[in-house]
Amino acid sequence: MTTAVTPFQQIVQQTKQALRLGVLVPGDRLPTAKDVSETSAVNPNTTLKAYRELEREGLVEPRPGQGTFVRRTLGRPETGTDSPLYGELSAWMAKAAGAGLEQEDVAAMVASALEKQYATGTTTVTGASTTRSTGE
Repeated sequence: MTTAVTPFQQIVQQTKQALRLGVLVPGDRLPTAKDVSETSAVNPNTTLKAYRELEREGLVEPRPGQGTFVRRTLGRPETGTDSPLYGELSAWMAKAAGAGLEQEDVAAMVASALEKQYATGTTTVTGASTTRSTGE
């Protein structure tokens, strides 16, 4: 079962992903609503709504006459595209593709593993169980 993701949600999720991976860093300027509309056929008001949500979360800030800028990142060193974990994940993805799995197969496996790993509020690290903080 797949759930449709609205353009608003896509913009918010993609921006957060870029913040987590270090693609966007504090000080970066986000594309204008007009630019997003021209490249993706998303209504400019949808983009502005997404930017307001990101602002509400303290991730971006509008600067009148200049645009919308990243205030803070969600990234941690271990989540960057140059981290060892990312390299291991990329290697695993290549192995899965080599085994004939399609993108949807891999997405289902990853979603299942994520749910299993994080569902109980604990994570297992080398056999030890630790309680995970849910506060930000």
